[in-house]
Amino acid sequence: MSDHGIFGPRSVTWRVMGEPILLVGGLRALLMQGLHPRAMRGVLQNSAFMDPGEAWSRFVRTTEFVRVRTYGTRAEVERAGRRVRKIHASMTAYDPDTGVTFQLDDPAALRWVHVGEVDSYLSIARRAGVPLSDADADAFVAEWRRAAEVVGLTADEVPASVAELRDYIDAERPGLRFVPEAAHPLRLSLNAPLPRLLTPLKPAMPALIILAFATLPRWARRLYGLPATPVGDLWATATLRTLHTGIGLVPASVRYAPSARRARRLMAA
Repeated sequence: MSDHGIFGPRSVTWRVMGEPILLVGGLRALLMQGLHPRAMRGVLQNSAFMDPGEAWSRFVRTTEFVRVRTYGTRAEVERAGRRVRKIHASMTAYDPDTGVTFQLDDPAALRWVHVGEVDSYLSIARRAGVPLSDADADAFVAEWRRAAEVVGLTADEVPASVAELRDYIDAERPGLRFVPEAAHPLRLSLNAPLPRLLTPLKPAMPALIILAFATLPRWARRLYGLPATPVGDLWATATLRTLHTGIGLVPASVRYAPSARRARRLMAA
């Protein structure tokens, strides 16, 4: 099959996204996104956040969207993107700070969600020890402009390099905060809304969330009301490297999901 979607076997994205340690990157991305008031209120006002069935279904849908966007054919990516754009365009949320009702496809919120995702995946991969040069990191950010187009943004609306990514985050920081009506993610992790089949994983959720918090920039941890010290940074990096090294001992046939295994075969070819 010659249609390898929007990234393909020559991309840095395929090399990075299949690594299991990126699960922490996904959690970190949610925590970054949660600091944008409109993005957070859009989620809170349009989903039963603590209902086990709804929360898990939403997680499964999001995971499948990320998989298709990363590894799917162009037709599959376009179908998934069209569905997401339609949902966002049909939903609204209320911003009590301004008294304005806004649509979930608000470009400012979508841009922050995109940047939070790209920054998180890249940060976790590099800190965990996934081999990435500075040029690779810039290429990863540039490649993800294609992902931004899938959700309704244009390529020139989002950062194209690590430097642009950092500049955008710094410019957004004054408007970021954790909205008071949202439950703290750390508290939510103690009663994670998992389906019955995955209940045995429940004790691990607080540890994963704590690690994801520890990988956030110090200013972001402070916005969540948590300690933010250089020692925490060192602990997070050491833990990521240890986990990534340990996972690397697992055979590739078990370690990687089917889509990632296929991608690795294509990259090797």
